[in-house]
Amino acid sequence: MCSICEIKNHSMQFKDTFCKIFNTTHPIIQAPMFGVSTPEMTASAAKAGCLGSLALADLSAEKSVELIQKTKKMTNQHFAVNIFVHQIPEITDELKLQYFKTKKFIEEFAQENNIETNLSNLEEIKINSYHEQIDAAISENCKILSFTFGNLDQQSIEKLKENGTVLIGTCTSVEEALELEKSGINIVCVQGIEAGGHRGSFVSKNIPQIGGFSLLSQVYDSVKVPLIYAGGIYNGKTLKASQELGAQGFQVGSLLLASQESALQDFEKERLKKVKEKEIVLTKSFSGRYARGIRNKFIEHLENSDYILPYPYQNKLTGEMRRMARTAKNAEFVNLWVGQSIVDYSELSTQDILERLIKEYSESI
Repeated sequence: MCSICEIKNHSMQFKDTFCKIFNTTHPIIQAPMFGVSTPEMTASAAKAGCLGSLALADLSAEKSVELIQKTKKMTNQHFAVNIFVHQIPEITDELKLQYFKTKKFIEEFAQENNIETNLSNLEEIKINSYHEQIDAAISENCKILSFTFGNLDQQSIEKLKENGTVLIGTCTSVEEALELEKSGINIVCVQGIEAGGHRGSFVSKNIPQIGGFSLLSQVYDSVKVPLIYAGGIYNGKTLKASQELGAQGFQVGSLLLASQESALQDFEKERLKKVKEKEIVLTKSFSGRYARGIRNKFIEHLENSDYILPYPYQNKLTGEMRRMARTAKNAEFVNLWVGQSIVDYSELSTQDILERLIKEYSESI
């Protein structure tokens, strides 16, 4: 039995919750990091006895099915599929004008820095609804679905539960946790502000910037559903601390950024290994939603400007620029999401990194 599951916390046996629900050896979840995690990472996490996650973001149903099927060929274990359930802002005349100005501003700035890019016009952007992804997940008999940036509508919740799907929602406040629980979501993932990548906020634009352990403790006292904690877990001691505060599952992301299965390129991994704590910031510049990553020239130029569109339009607009920057190996114009817990960013396999984390936890107790 996993040593993590043997420890009692608040009189609960962990083996009766996550390991049983997910059919895993350990209650550890590989974070779904779109653009970083891969089917190979998902399968490698499963080899470690953990729950792998396949990030589908807002891909089309066809692409979602393709990635699900690819992952199934690599592992016979259960894995979670993760989708974005954000609200899509209405296209108004004001948004059209703002988009035109922002496109021109970013193109000119990129060209000044030797990145030739022709960004998409607003009418060329395709934004997919998460509903078609739900149908895709059901058609592929996916039994674990996690989501972020919002909450599923009630019809989707009922449809997924009829399929026997376990639902995992993301919260960044007590209010969001209560809303997820009230709507019937099975498990809540508590995301602290120190977590890398995008914040999963959805109730309000002014979500309190609460440290993860403080938030976890408050959510634990407020809801009855099982909790996953995400944000800053990088060794056995941080895992143990989140367990003591009520987490029954533990989501790990930044620790895997440079892993063998990561989609990051070598120049991005090298930048990660040089990062200093003062360089890690929350920014809307790349996507229009707050995300934590490494400050660079693009962030510095955009962050306090009038040229940030609401999500997902900013995210779609900057996509081609980021692709060109990666081709040019230019770290100043790509988003490198990372949490506040700076580590050595091992290039070992995801399996090896997670097994090392489990060993550290055992040694810490």
